[in-house]
Amino acid sequence: MVRALIFSDIHNDGRALEKLMATDADYYFCAGDLVSWRRGLDQMADIMKPRADRMYVLPGNHESENDIAEFCARHGFTDFHGQKLQAGDTWIAGLGYSSPTPFDTPGEYSEEEMASRLEKFAQLKPLVLICHAPPLDTKLDRVHDGLHAGSRAVRDFLEKYRPRDFFCGHIHEAEGVAEQIGETRAQNVGKRGYLLEFAR
Repeated sequence: MVRALIFSDIHNDGRALEKLMATDADYYFCAGDLVSWRRGLDQMADIMKPRADRMYVLPGNHESENDIAEFCARHGFTDFHGQKLQAGDTWIAGLGYSSPTPFDTPGEYSEEEMASRLEKFAQLKPLVLICHAPPLDTKLDRVHDGLHAGSRAVRDFLEKYRPRDFFCGHIHEAEGVAEQIGETRAQNVGKRGYLLEFAR
């Protein structure tokens, strides 16, 4: 079995990160917002170092593409933003950033940009897709009744291309929530994370 630990939105919580790093896995995917407002990345790296050769990192909306590229280069992690890998017969692909927020954070794409960047993963099957942004108007992006803050482009991709699994973060209120979206099993992993196991 392949074991992939997927987590998001650590926001400088070293204790939560230590707990995740104590879990044995073949791959570790950070789906963004390791810190808040770009501050403290190197302190988080110290905790992640023992898993460096298996660590794949996406920028959330609190980090820029360059922040994460430089962070990964400094510490021997893999910058997984817009990238893919094959694990056995399964493809895993990742895209960071959120759709626009009211807070003008460093890592935001327009819906058009998000759709364009996701499109290059369209033909990968079977696919496990990891994004920072959740799909719009689902249980995964629900802040409270009547307020959803996900991405229309992510939702459209899931409905059109039907990846086998989808994981995201960004909306803290939906941490741990799972939903079946068409043929896709989808989950907001949050900082508790989710250990995905699949056959080689």
